[in-house]
Amino acid sequence: MTDPVEQYEHELISTSLDVEQLDTTLFRSKSLWVPTRARGVFGGQVISQALFSATNTVEPDYALHSLHCYFLLSASASIPIIYFVETVRRGRTYTTRSVKASQSGRLIFIMLCSFQKPEPLQLSQQLAMSPNIPPPESIILEETRYDRLAVDETIHPRLRTWYQTLSQDRRRSPIEIRFISEGPDEKEGWVTMYWMKVKKRGLPDNFPQSFQKCMLAYLSDHHFTGAASRALGLTRTPGPRQQTMGSTLDHSIFFYNHEFDCTDYVLYVMSSPAAAHGRGVSLGRIYSQKGDLIAVLTQEGVLRVDPAKTAKAKEKEAKL
Repeated sequence: MTDPVEQYEHELISTSLDVEQLDTTLFRSKSLWVPTRARGVFGGQVISQALFSATNTVEPDYALHSLHCYFLLSASASIPIIYFVETVRRGRTYTTRSVKASQSGRLIFIMLCSFQKPEPLQLSQQLAMSPNIPPPESIILEETRYDRLAVDETIHPRLRTWYQTLSQDRRRSPIEIRFISEGPDEKEGWVTMYWMKVKKRGLPDNFPQSFQKCMLAYLSDHHFTGAASRALGLTRTPGPRQQTMGSTLDHSIFFYNHEFDCTDYVLYVMSSPAAAHGRGVSLGRIYSQKGDLIAVLTQEGVLRVDPAKTAKAKEKEAKL
């Protein structure tokens, strides 16, 4: 039986991540994608292309265990991004790379990533996956969810247009998403959960396990800053909580599992412990369906509202 999502034409993940090697440590993007209404190229694509470039300079017996990156400027999809990889340290167990991404002579992104020779006999522990998570097949695709929300005649026209835009983006994306739930949690604040996976079309039968981590890096930037905006109760409709700006400042991933498959569903659990001064931080955990913790993530983003509207709303509350 054909998966309904594969019936739509979408960007191939292999195309999204691919880079051209210009020299030993110099790479150039081939394809860039700007989400509708976004300020620049999708951040997950920049992370994954930078990581793909760095991985090409590392011996195969080293496995990526962490990356930390900063987004400095928005990138245009009309000009290729150049990735320069530099060896920071080469040790017996760990080796570190830095990646600087530039466009039109301007530095737009920097990343440090560290690779380790795996030590499987060392002790391990993990935070368990929440029980009773509904299986992905029991949940509608996110584009279907947006379609249903868009036909609600009671919503604001601007919100309807927004849902229609999101639905179109989801159909074109190489990532399949199914929204599970969101709500308050005593320990983690506001928690949101999704099933996500990479659409298989166009992927070769055999590719190195290191490519799985590049795909997960791409996947990991979906909805992540949104965890902080949802905790703040930000909206797309006019009012004191209308979000006027949102962009990613930095992103980190820590891998604790080297054997996973992004073309099978993974559980993405997101929360936000704090937001202030126009910034919000999101925390994430990605699990396999078996309950293995694959990665721990953090992201900080810019989240702004109109301060004049906020002040006016507070003034109104004070008079009540």
